[in-house]
Order: sequence, then C-alpha cells, then structure tokens
Amino acid sequence: MSHLRFKIVKSVLSNSNLKLSRKLSNLSNVSFKETLVNVPETRVTELKNGLRVVTEDSGLKTATVGLWIDAGSRYETPKNNGVAHFLEHMAFKGTNKRSQTQLELEVENMGAHLNAYTSREQTVYYAKCLSKDVDKSVDILADIIQNSKFGEAEIERERSVILREMQEVETNLQEVVFDHLHSIAFQGTPLGLTILGPTENIKSIQRQDLINYVDDHYKGSRMVLAGAGGIDHDKLVKLAEEHLGNLSNVYHNSEIPSLTGVRYTGSEVKIRDDDMPFIYGAIAVEGAGWDNPDNIPLMIANTIIGSYDRAQGGGNNMGSSLAQASMEDNLCVNFQSFNTCYKDTGLWGVYFVVDRLKIYDFLTQLQNNWQEMCSVLGPADVNRAKNILKTNISLQLDGSTPICEDIGRQMLCYGRRIPIAEMEARIDAVDVETVRKVCEKYIYDRCPVLACVGPTEGVPDYSNIRARMRWFGL
Repeated sequence: MSHLRFKIVKSVLSNSNLKLSRKLSNLSNVSFKETLVNVPETRVTELKNGLRVVTEDSGLKTATVGLWIDAGSRYETPKNNGVAHFLEHMAFKGTNKRSQTQLELEVENMGAHLNAYTSREQTVYYAKCLSKDVDKSVDILADIIQNSKFGEAEIERERSVILREMQEVETNLQEVVFDHLHSIAFQGTPLGLTILGPTENIKSIQRQDLINYVDDHYKGSRMVLAGAGGIDHDKLVKLAEEHLGNLSNVYHNSEIPSLTGVRYTGSEVKIRDDDMPFIYGAIAVEGAGWDNPDNIPLMIANTIIGSYDRAQGGGNNMGSSLAQASMEDNLCVNFQSFNTCYKDTGLWGVYFVVDRLKIYDFLTQLQNNWQEMCSVLGPADVNRAKNILKTNISLQLDGSTPICEDIGRQMLCYGRRIPIAEMEARIDAVDVETVRKVCEKYIYDRCPVLACVGPTEGVPDYSNIRARMRWFGL
C-alpha cells in the first residue's frame, strides 16, 4: 500500500554572494500574460479551518483527488520514529463508519484505486476514480483520516506487515544507500531518521502513539485537498466543507510544531560485504531547499551530470561527459545524479553501482566533472540541460495523478502552484555564469557525504575525497 519517496529542502543565500542572490531572485518575475499559459488554471480556496482546496480541471472522465499532509518522519523523534508510516498503513483497516471489508468493497465497486505513501516531510492519501465518484472518494478519504479505529488486532497484523516490508526494503540497495546517506548527512536530527523506523520501534508502537501523532499533526492548516482531471472546483469545496470542515486546527499540547534546525555533517559510512559483486554507493554535498533560488541552477547542474546504464549502452555523443567516460573506460555499471530537496536543505549528488576495482577511478572522474562545472562549463552543456529539464518537467505531468501530486506538493512547499510557464521562464533565465557560481558555492571546498555498501576496501579514504573538493585555479 505504501512506497518510499525521497524529496528535499532549502539553504539560505549567504551574504557573501549578494549580487548572485539578487540575480537569482529575479527568476520569479514572470509577466501575468506568461502565467496565463498555464491552462487549465489552478484554483485555490481556503476553508475557515485553514485547509486549502486546490484543483486543476482538465475535463477528463477520470480524476485523482487526495489529501497532502505536512507531516512525515521528519516530525518524529527517535522514540516514535516510524509512527507516521505505521499510521498510513492503519488508515485502511477500518473506521467508525466502515469496517475494513466495507471500505474495500466500496472502493472496488466504484472501480477506484486507493493508495497512500509517506515521505520524510509529507503523508499522502489519494484516490483515482471516475469523475462522477469524486464525492464518494472524498467521503472515504475524510473518513480514514478522521475516524480510523486503530483496533488492537489490526495493529498487531499490520506490525507484521511492516516488518516484512522492512525486510524487502533491505534488499533494495538503492534505498539502503540513501537511508545511510541521510543518517550521516543529518546526524542527530529527525531528517537523519528512516521513514520506516527501527525494528524495535515497530515492535513497540501502540494505539495511543498513533492517536497522539494524529492529534499533533493532522490539522486543517497543514492539509491540502488536491484534485486533478475531471474536477469541479466549487463542488470539491462544498465536499471539503461537508466532510473536512470540522477538522481541528487547534493545538492542545503546544503551538504549531516546527521543524528543528537542520545540521549537515560531512562524513562517510562504509558497510563492507566482500560477498557482494559491486559497490553500491552515493556521494553528495548539501543542496538547496524547495524555495531557494539556487535550486533551479542546481537542477540544471544535476541534469548536466545526467545518468548512465551499461546495460542500455550509449555513444560518444551522449551529453553527459561523465557518462562518456564511464562508457569509454568501463568505470561503472550505472550511475544517476540526484537533487533531493526538503524545506530548508537538500542533498545534491550521484548514486552509483561500481566494480570494486573501478571505484577509485570513478570517484576521481566524478570529482573532476564537479570541478569542471565550477570552472570551464560551456554554454552548449547548459542549453542542452535546460531543454532536457523543461521536457522532463512536462513529461512528468502526464495524467491526473502526477498533476494532483504536483499540486499537493507545491502547495505545501511553496504555498502556491507554480505555472509551467513560470518554471520554464526561471529555467531559461539561468545562464552559464549562474550555474558556475552556484556550483562553486555548493561544491568547491565543501565537505561531502559518502555512503557505500559492498566490497568497500578500495574506496578512497574520506580525507582523500575531501582534499579533491578543493582545487587550485578557481
């Protein structure tokens, strides 16, 4: 029912780069005429309890409607880590109005799909259905977040399900690597915790823990009811008032929970297993948050690094120079650049699968590419990356579900939906100098984080990797 997502955060512009920050701040200045290109329009209505209803009506016969909640594992503590994900599982196990069987039959009879997921900063419940069944879907979604019973028998059954899910996740080495990467990058902070939580917590979480988390975080002002596809905005607002209008926005124990200050720590972790055929790892530096102007240039830089998979082949005309080197010198099995964002920080780097005898050469080539992006990056690479980025953004919004997800996430991260025209204008406004300056700001002489699993004996010492983050000639 659930799946993991990794998303990312914000870093404040330094006073030492005021000229660049003024330039980047102008990227959001898009004319009103340009914003009208975003058709159909995104409509927003806020209820009295702070819940926002946001829709994009494209006139389809199907629709996606869901609740995006500003609550994830980052709002947990080491003591209750895993409760947000546990709660997501329990939401489908029956309410005061519907038993689990009745809930499943109702969804099945509509031909709808009900799903949910938990990330580090958000919990999401959504339904895909025919447009005529949006009212029933909203009723179900409102019911499961407000009236779930959290029966003891269901808790025990779901405890076993989550423990099995944890075992499955352990076989997904990419997720294992990213969990380790977060744990060392954000040591001692909730952002370093895993989404599923430790085994001992899953075995000990009780009904009251679930109730406390709902009471502390499931508030109207921290929710967005998003709809896309065949959605009537006014009708959805009425449904929200009917089913979610009484949702509390009062905090009994304290004020609105705020994110604790993030603390990034450059460091490394190596999990050695010589029986594994390859090294699975990731290297990153601290990136920018969702609403930081630096994020657009970092997205372009991320696209320039690109990705490579030996199984898919490639040619000398591949845009990524790292991919070209990987192919010519057989440096890796595959790699993929990433730009993971959260509200106030991020991780910008590369995930890789490399032969034990090639790890030194691969990391050397990667860091050489980072150096070139700070110094000799050319306009051809930037223009190509900008075109690829704009294309990918448009392709990712193919269908009501990704559009609905885009609406929910952006409303929680930015407080508004950014029109595609504005996003494209921001990307077009970035030039070569801006990308170089931002790369220098985040890469040059910065302490990276490195997480590796497998036959790690040949992985360079951290001091060696850190030394190569500083080079002469800048």
